[in-house]
Amino acid sequence: MSLGRLVVAAVKVEGRSKSEVARDYRISRQWVHELLRRYETEGEAGLTPRSRRPHRSPRAVAAEVEERIVRLRKELSKQGLDAGAETTAAHLARDGLPRVPAVSTIWRILSRRGFVTPQPRKRPKSSLIRFCADQPNERWQADVTHWRLADGTDAEILNIEDDHSRTDIVSDARPTTLADDVVTSFRSGCAQYGIPAGLLSDNAAIFTGGSRGGGRVAIELETGAFGVRFDHSRPYHPQTCGKVERFHQTQKKWLAKQPRARSIAELQAQLDEFRDYYNHVRPHRALGRRTPAEAFTARPKAIPGGPIIDPHYRIRRDRVDDTGAVSVRYNSRLHHIGLGRRHAGTKITLLIADREIRVLDPDGQLLRALTLDPSRDYQPRGVKPGPPPTTAA
Repeated sequence: MSLGRLVVAAVKVEGRSKSEVARDYRISRQWVHELLRRYETEGEAGLTPRSRRPHRSPRAVAAEVEERIVRLRKELSKQGLDAGAETTAAHLARDGLPRVPAVSTIWRILSRRGFVTPQPRKRPKSSLIRFCADQPNERWQADVTHWRLADGTDAEILNIEDDHSRTDIVSDARPTTLADDVVTSFRSGCAQYGIPAGLLSDNAAIFTGGSRGGGRVAIELETGAFGVRFDHSRPYHPQTCGKVERFHQTQKKWLAKQPRARSIAELQAQLDEFRDYYNHVRPHRALGRRTPAEAFTARPKAIPGGPIIDPHYRIRRDRVDDTGAVSVRYNSRLHHIGLGRRHAGTKITLLIADREIRVLDPDGQLLRALTLDPSRDYQPRGVKPGPPPTTAA
């Protein structure tokens, strides 16, 4: 039994005074009068508990503002752009809305209207360790992702993003991204934004050959010549390059809402369109809702520290192929060193100091020493062509 029914019974059945009942049950006399009025007007239904929520709130979001929030959410989602509560608030402020609702209010409106999908509980943000460069151009992050064209052909997109400002430095589409293509894109980014102080990538073969004993690749020589510090992430740890990995998702979400590109050129046009919007229009959550372009120009740029190409030493064990040669990779190109067919199948050891190469047999005897010529795929042996000279009988 509810307290309301008890109070009514005490007055109606027992005949006790309203003041006595209010005193005994520690409630106000006005509340006793209200309960009796409800009972006489509505019967037992009038004694059920009721919400104390006011029928109107002077601080409630106006209906036209709520519809504007919903309409903006639909427009951004249709274009494959970020449509969260914070982004919506930033767009409303830029559109000149006099009084922008709080982000929490926008989130509640979107949730109530069915635009927010409940997600499993995640780790609190306070548990995450964030790394961010202090200046623009202090560190760029580079990575390659894949995208499928309309005919089912696979394409590769090389993205380079500034760690500090999240600026999309380069987004280049190619059928396959080769080591020389990385250098081309890097130079294009430097021409527009300046040379960075550092570059970060994963351990893909187009970014490094050191982990495979393959020597330096083209981008390692390029960055070394300009004094750019080049770091690589830990194997199987994509979180190190988390900013460019997250950018892949944002970029692909937008591409998925566009007509599927029928060629590399058409895909590149879409990437250029998105790059312009991402850098100059889209407010970025990690940047206090500034655009990447605004963040890039807000602080002085970092610069390289000077040429840092140290001598590159390595020891490689291999076997001479059937043609009597062994291959060495330098600047992302294979160069063939001839040793003679008589050594075919022989196990050898190569002592490499940049372009100075010495080839040893299993007994440690020197088979050949040379200075690698990067302009030639096949290294000359200094032997004139033609039959060997004959001796008189």
